[in-house]
Amino acid sequence: MSILIRLAQRTDAAHIAEWNRAMAWETEAKALDPAVLARGVAAVFDEPRRGFYLLAERNGEPCGCLLVTYEWSDWRAGDFWWVQSVYVVEAARREGVFRRLYEDVQQRALKAGAVGLRLYVETENERAQRTYAGLGMERCHYYMYEAEFAG
Repeated sequence: MSILIRLAQRTDAAHIAEWNRAMAWETEAKALDPAVLARGVAAVFDEPRRGFYLLAERNGEPCGCLLVTYEWSDWRAGDFWWVQSVYVVEAARREGVFRRLYEDVQQRALKAGAVGLRLYVETENERAQRTYAGLGMERCHYYMYEAEFAG
């Protein structure tokens, strides 16, 4: 089995939006608006400062992706790269797809001079937590809070 990791292109947007929809349903039973998802994914391609997507292909077929966004750390005078919107199609899970995506992100971040990688995970998603720990990531000592605005 061959797994290729590449920068996603605008032509991958439909896959990415669908995978975001599936991920939200699987992890939070949250139904996302397809039109909003399409705009959100397109916005990353429209404004590269927002981040970039990586796409995994298994035997030439798209099978997963992730989004990288940036957070400036004034404490470290550098960017943390946030790994978000991680999804691997069910048929390709437990075959090393996410590991390959993660390794690619890690190498890109090191080359770019990022100060580290971060991600968040649902508190109940123990399988994902074990995966991240197995890659050498550590649970940090922060809680995450948000104030979501309607619209």
